[in-house]
Amino acid sequence: MLLLKRRHYEHNVSHTASPCRGACVEVDSNTEAVANEAFTLGCISCKMRGEVPATAYVEWFFKASDADNFTNLYSYVKGKPAISDPRFFDRLKWNGSNHTEDLQDGSIVILNVTFNDTGTYKCIFKRTLKYSNFEFQTSSNKTVVVKVVPKFTRGLASILSEVMMYVSIVGLQVWLVIEMVYCYRKISAAGEEALRESAAEYLAVAPESKDPVAGVQVAE
Repeated sequence: MLLLKRRHYEHNVSHTASPCRGACVEVDSNTEAVANEAFTLGCISCKMRGEVPATAYVEWFFKASDADNFTNLYSYVKGKPAISDPRFFDRLKWNGSNHTEDLQDGSIVILNVTFNDTGTYKCIFKRTLKYSNFEFQTSSNKTVVVKVVPKFTRGLASILSEVMMYVSIVGLQVWLVIEMVYCYRKISAAGEEALRESAAEYLAVAPESKDPVAGVQVAE
C-alpha cells in the first residue's frame, strides 16, 4: 500500500513539475530618483516551490509624502497593465516578467519623474500555487520609500567602497612589485652563491689533478 502511494505521489510530481527556469534573486529597489528622468521601482518575489505551477498578479500602491493613506497606483493581471492613479497616466511602464502568468518580477518604470513622485510605494504579489488536488494562495509585499532629487548624488557608502576598491588595487600592485623584487634578489643571490661554490670546487680539484704528474717528473 505504501509503495502504491509513493508511486502515485511521484506520478503527480512528474506531471506538475514545470520546466527548469533561471534562478530568482530578490534584490532591493533603488530609492533615489532623478527629476525628469526614468526611474525603476523594483519588486521581486521569488516562488519558494519552483516545481509547482503557479499564477500571480501584482498591485502597486502609492502614498505621497504629504498624504496619510495609500491609493491604488497600478496593477498587472494576466498580462494586462492598468494605471489607476491619474497623476501617473502615460508615465508608468511594466518592467517585470513577460510571456508568463507565473510572475516573479513585478517591477515598473516611472517615466519623466517629478518631485511630486516623492513618497512611499508598496508592491503586493498575490500568487496561487496549483497542486494536483488543491490550490494554495500566498501574498507578499514590499515597500519602497522614494526620494526625488535634482540630480543623482552618490551616497557616502558608495564613495567609500569605491575608494577602498582603488586602495586595494594599488596595495595589491605594490605588494606584487615588492614580491617580484624580493624573488629576483633571492634568485640572483642563489645564482651567485652557486657560481662561487662551482669556482671553489674547480680550484680545489685542479691542484689535486696536477700532483701525480709532478711526482712522476721528480722520479725521472
